[in-house]
Amino acid sequence: MKVRNKVIVVTGAGGGIGRELILNLLAKGATVAAIDINKERLEETAKIAENKKKLSIHICDISKQEMVSQVAKEIIEKHGSVDGLINNAGIIQPFIKVNDLDYTTINLVMDVNFYGTLYMTKAFLPHLLTRPEGHVLNVSSMGGFFPFPGQSIYGASKAAIKLMTEGLYAELLDTNVHVTIVFPGAIATDIAKNSDVQMSQPKPDEKPAMKMLSPVACAEIIVKGMEKNKFQVFAGKDSSMMHFMYKLSPKSAIKMISKIMAGQNL
Repeated sequence: MKVRNKVIVVTGAGGGIGRELILNLLAKGATVAAIDINKERLEETAKIAENKKKLSIHICDISKQEMVSQVAKEIIEKHGSVDGLINNAGIIQPFIKVNDLDYTTINLVMDVNFYGTLYMTKAFLPHLLTRPEGHVLNVSSMGGFFPFPGQSIYGASKAAIKLMTEGLYAELLDTNVHVTIVFPGAIATDIAKNSDVQMSQPKPDEKPAMKMLSPVACAEIIVKGMEKNKFQVFAGKDSSMMHFMYKLSPKSAIKMISKIMAGQNL
């Protein structure tokens, strides 16, 4: 679905990939409804945007079903219609094993990542089905098809998004709504900070385990995937590589990443 002259809803709009998605979509001629839980960061995104007349901002906690239903009504009323939905918002967990992870954190990760995506999809899908052409794009993660030690619940939430989106694709094959699932690799964002997760800082002379993709480049890959109606999009060479390795030998791939993660002292 070409985004020019379309109305696109984007979650996680307060920074990182979400902010760059909004700037990218506006530059390509789309009208954007930006959603985030953080009012200040959302307003920062609005200040940066060049075409402010085509941007509306909406504060919403996507883990709350009632709030999502209300914001969906507000957006449709404001813009008259919605053509596309990009479920980008997400948080990670502390780098803690399942055995040591508390239920409050587990529930929060699942509520934001999986249920937030589900609530948004169900809130907008009935409307999207009435449009000449619609699109649902859900952002999973490299961790959604490949397990990372210390991020098992985060990975489970993203794997749930993966399977739900693939099921949605099958259900909507004979409709006007396209469905895309995105698997970003390591992206240089503030997701750890925004998730209140403490990360160990690398030494000045220490090289990172893998080169990170910029949010700008990631956003461009995502929007291009949307415009080409791709089923799956792998954002970053690491995501593509790990997908290949995991299909080739899951056990060996898991052992390899476990050694890498151990070496990073996460």
